[in-house]
Amino acid sequence: MPSDGFLKMMNRVHRGLLKVSAGKIGWTAARMPVLELTTIGRRSGEPRSVMLTSPHREGETIVVVASKGGEDTHPAWFLNLRENPEVVVSMQNAPAQKMTARVAPPEERERLWPIVTGNAANYANYQNKTQREIPLVVLEPADEARPQG
Repeated sequence: MPSDGFLKMMNRVHRGLLKVSAGKIGWTAARMPVLELTTIGRRSGEPRSVMLTSPHREGETIVVVASKGGEDTHPAWFLNLRENPEVVVSMQNAPAQKMTARVAPPEERERLWPIVTGNAANYANYQNKTQREIPLVVLEPADEARPQG
């Protein structure tokens, strides 16, 4: 299983590839679009960014997988967005977009999981490595008009 340090290093390498290629290389991985997800750290209160693949989209809705390579613990970015679901998503050739994250409830996960694993079989392999159910996170455009409170 990949360590947290290894995953952080891979994210740094990924960002470096995007930077040195002027954004020409690194926006796809394993034939999936890549996005940068920025959450607010649940302990630090500081922005935290991670590069993730996006195995499925439905219109403006994006699905990401909190797999952490099949580890038995959730990734930090997932724990952050559970505390604060307001996130920012950056994608190739698009301005950063405020989005709201939510964990797919059981019936939605049941519908989405075969689609996700059909697009990227590695997620099924990750699920087989762990006892935890790997969450699917649904990212939807933030509703700026939504009442606060």
